Amino acid sequence: MGLEEEIEAIEEEISSTPYNKSTESHIGRLKAKLAEKKEKLENQSSGGGGDGYAVSKTGDATVALVGFPSVGKSTLLNALTNAESEVGAYEFTTLNVQPGMLQYRGANVQLMDVPGLIEGAAGGRGGGREVLSVVRTADLVLFLLSAFEIDRYERLRNELYENKVRLDTEPPDVTVSKKGRGGIRITSNIDFGLSEEVVKEVLREYGIVNADVTIREPIDIDLLIDAVMENRVYLPSAVAVNKVDLIDPTYAETVRAELRSHGLDPEEVTFISAEAEKGLDALKDRLWEDLRLIRVYMDKPGRGIDYEEPLVVREGSTVGDAMEKLGGEFERRFRFARVSGPSAKHDEQQVGEDHVLADEDVLKLILRR
Repeated sequence: MGLEEEIEAIEEEISSTPYNKSTESHIGRLKAKLAEKKEKLENQSSGGGGDGYAVSKTGDATVALVGFPSVGKSTLLNALTNAESEVGAYEFTTLNVQPGMLQYRGANVQLMDVPGLIEGAAGGRGGGREVLSVVRTADLVLFLLSAFEIDRYERLRNELYENKVRLDTEPPDVTVSKKGRGGIRITSNIDFGLSEEVVKEVLREYGIVNADVTIREPIDIDLLIDAVMENRVYLPSAVAVNKVDLIDPTYAETVRAELRSHGLDPEEVTFISAEAEKGLDALKDRLWEDLRLIRVYMDKPGRGIDYEEPLVVREGSTVGDAMEKLGGEFERRFRFARVSGPSAKHDEQQVGEDHVLADEDVLKLILRR
């Protein structure tokens, strides 16, 4: 029996086994074994090499455009950036990852139009693994849905989940520290939702027989496996609904109802027409907000404040982070900084490298000679 057949057999056994306290350990072992075999199959499939879809990340942030074929990703990329992605009203127009650069509020945001995802992409259909590997390197996933095919949203999310991409969530607060002996010791000050025996069974399935495990939040078997595997990617996501210019106004409420049925708040979704270039400013605002970017205007010696080309960093960045992005000898020569703007108590407040910056701060670095 090959790996694919073994995976199918395990999946069938999991689906046919009723979940209760008496079967919890068994299902835990099965799920751990399933994740391990999927990992092995993926490694075998990618072992042959090939060019794949490697794209160099550049700019201040990267957004992956994810959608089924012919949803309008290429048209949107061309409308937002300087890219020239081939556009056609038929499936599989884009055969390679096409990057473009969106310049907005002084930031350079790289958008990647990846080949249209199809069901089974995580299993390798349509070059899906290569496509999904590009998505994993992004800072934000932008789902592009057709106004006529909202139901495809969950299928897209599932493909990403199967490729170890976890959206709009944080890593489970679980620590597994391997040790040389002493067995598996579990520490928690809450009822975390699994029996200790289930935790131990899952860890043993991965060859972990001696470890200190600390669990700080309620988890299920899937979250425990995520914590053990350590190769999951956690990304924020946004949703845009395209082709709204083609729907009748009376159909708009149907679209909103479908969004709600799939767990999406219509108020959090951006409605656009890439073809007619409608709603694109709202989409740019959404990307800026979800990427959590801020602008810092540098006060340069002898040249004054540069408002034209701000330093773009992530929300929560410090003066030290800004110097790291600037590069050069700033960190080695740093004495202190002066900050004016939203994060400062007063104009030209003297601060150290741990000071947290805010959007549209003015930053002046005082350096040693």
